[in-house]
Amino acid sequence: LLFLCFLNLLVAFFSIADTIVYKHYYHIGVAVSGAKGLVVPVLKNADQLSFSETEKAIAAFGDRARNNQISVDELRGGSFTISNGGIFGSLMSTPILNPTQVAILGMHAIQKRAVVVEDQIVIRPMMYLALTYDHRIIDGKEAVQFLVTMKDCLEDPARLLLGV
Repeated sequence: LLFLCFLNLLVAFFSIADTIVYKHYYHIGVAVSGAKGLVVPVLKNADQLSFSETEKAIAAFGDRARNNQISVDELRGGSFTISNGGIFGSLMSTPILNPTQVAILGMHAIQKRAVVVEDQIVIRPMMYLALTYDHRIIDGKEAVQFLVTMKDCLEDPARLLLGV
């Protein structure tokens, strides 16, 4: 997964005593819409899943959330969260970082916008990304590099599949 390139985004969190704890696994929270609002079940060992397995697991979380079948244990242990407010029409927001989380990525609605490409105004699909992160662990440069890599992969999804 793309996120594995940015280890500090995934492997550390602060405990209540303000101690950095480095994890040696990748547990990613994925916000899904449930019957009573958003919940964030954690995709355990995400680094060991294929794209297909990841997609199936997220779809299963969504189905189970709509039926109130997500357990409390499934909501624990994530250090990074992905939220997609775009499915509700959100164009931009600032995701809130929950305790023990290192970062949260907010993805928003895709809309056509006028942009300049090679001195020409053209229409392109555009989406805003927002990354809220804990500066005690993640440097601003590292966060921006993550967002640029994410942008590049979203613009050319083959990069993800080919690992380039």
